[in-house]
Amino acid sequence: MTEETRLRDLICSLAKSLFDRGLTHGSTGNISARTDDGGLLVSPTGSSFGRLDPARLSRFDGSGQHIGGDLPTKEMPLHKAFYDTRSQAGAVVHLHSCHAVAWSLMPDVDEDDFLPPLTPYAIMQLGRVKLLPFYMPGDPAMGDAVRGLAGKRSAVMLANHGPVVAGKDVEAACNAIEELEATARLAILTCGCQRRLLNEGQVAGIVTRFNVEWEA
Repeated sequence: MTEETRLRDLICSLAKSLFDRGLTHGSTGNISARTDDGGLLVSPTGSSFGRLDPARLSRFDGSGQHIGGDLPTKEMPLHKAFYDTRSQAGAVVHLHSCHAVAWSLMPDVDEDDFLPPLTPYAIMQLGRVKLLPFYMPGDPAMGDAVRGLAGKRSAVMLANHGPVVAGKDVEAACNAIEELEATARLAILTCGCQRRLLNEGQVAGIVTRFNVEWEA
């Protein structure tokens, strides 16, 4: 098995796992990963995470030309913005996960720090998550908004739409976006309660101990 074949299978396996557990639905969501030659494998437009075919993933070469497979997701400008601004990005995942979207609808959510500090794990895997405003699906302006962050965030939340996370590889990106959804779910479950959030000192300790990117 070649490395690219292994990566194709892994992308489809992880996508199906996300779909099977309800983290995205229907034909929503998209996923991409870097290949060894600097190209990309990308989920096709209109495809379902539950039924991706490894042989039909969109294939881009290192210059960004589409050279094989089905046509890619309409959110390519969003994916490309992460790859262009974060040299360490090896994969990008975008979901329409329910609790993250629900939390984005709340009126008092911090745009610069979307997730409240409930547990260490979202801090460790995501750093600060930026809440971006609503854009029409497929709008290239989403990519422009990510570029405007100058590579300082590995994760954003598209308001009324869904989260997008870049990771060092496809497994890391999937793990991180699952943590984003789990933390949003905790936020919803405890909304209106007298929560014991992690304090500034505890957050700072996590950032230092785990070498977290933490844009102030």
